[in-house]
Amino acid sequence: MAKQLTEEMLHSLRRRLLDEKAELERRVRQNGHFGLANAYRDSTGELSGIDNHPADAGTETFERAKDVALLEREALKLERIEAALGRMDTGEYGRCAECGRFISAERLEAMPTAIYCTEHEPRQRESLKRPVEEQFLHPPFGRTSLDDRPTQNGFDGEDAWQIVESWGNSNTPAMAEQNDIADYDSVYIEADENEGFVEPLESFLATDITGRDVSVVRNRAYRRYLADQEGEPLLEPDRSAAEWDEGQ
Repeated sequence: MAKQLTEEMLHSLRRRLLDEKAELERRVRQNGHFGLANAYRDSTGELSGIDNHPADAGTETFERAKDVALLEREALKLERIEAALGRMDTGEYGRCAECGRFISAERLEAMPTAIYCTEHEPRQRESLKRPVEEQFLHPPFGRTSLDDRPTQNGFDGEDAWQIVESWGNSNTPAMAEQNDIADYDSVYIEADENEGFVEPLESFLATDITGRDVSVVRNRAYRRYLADQEGEPLLEPDRSAAEWDEGQ
């Protein structure tokens, strides 16, 4: 059975809280609020950080962000200690803020700043909060992806990435996720996707500005189209590219 909080335990917890508060305030004061009391230029040792290498500026920015996080953590501890001392003064200390029942003495000895009993402690519940970046990046490629629209066939963020990636990335055919990648041209995402056209025949059919003079460009896509038996051979003379040039 859990022990009830006695007057002697209450005085002991108050002393612990006061000692911890004094230690927190001393530590923050001595280290200059984790270095935040000094200006950025003081941490770099120069009058200006403008001419610094971007990597140096990035390192200093990271360190400043870490100092802010450490200071916020200590400030939260101090806030909880002061709140606990305030509840002691008002007689509310030791009661759960959710159900009003007494918090066990064992829990208060382990965590003097406890506001809730173990049953109603919100910090033990799995948080449903997600990083805000996930809202921006969902679906893949974020708000620039239009793949979820059934009638979309335009250029979007995924297409932009594919074009950039086609010029090279850190992967090799041996490291590719698919096991049928044989060359670097097939490494990037959806390398076999049509670019600049929807149907394969659009890549080898050509017409003039009037739309009346239709011709066929016998390129690799045309030969693949016939090899895959996607359509019957087109009814036109089987002429080479050189012959086409001479005919023009």
